[in-house]
Amino acid sequence: MSGAAPARKPLVLPPGAGRRYPMGRIQAVFKADGPESENRYAISEWWLEPRTTGPGAHAHAEDDVFYVLAGTMSFLVGEDWVDAEAGSFVLVPAGMTHDFENRGSVRAGVLNLSVPGGFEPHMPAIGAWFAEHPAADTDA
Repeated sequence: MSGAAPARKPLVLPPGAGRRYPMGRIQAVFKADGPESENRYAISEWWLEPRTTGPGAHAHAEDDVFYVLAGTMSFLVGEDWVDAEAGSFVLVPAGMTHDFENRGSVRAGVLNLSVPGGFEPHMPAIGAWFAEHPAADTDA
């Protein structure tokens, strides 16, 4: 096979690796974004301790795709909450109000794909916000 060399280099990360953003009971680990994806997408893991609220209801210009890795994550999609166990897939179209939280008794995690990219530069400010406003207990 011939062809031009790819503009980007492959990226292989071991489990748990990536840019970490600890936010108390929430932790985000960004795997690839910005230069790794040429700003086409941002892919990250989000881990919530048991009975932990998430970022709060919000909407943005990117599609948010979630795949539940462990536990059960509760998602607000529009006006409805849905419980999604490990292996579940959730697509939130751009502009739709959404949120997520872990109402369960074990740590829960999701793989998140944000398309297009450009979300990751907000993470330092999001981390600072959570430092001032720690995640609360869920009602469940």
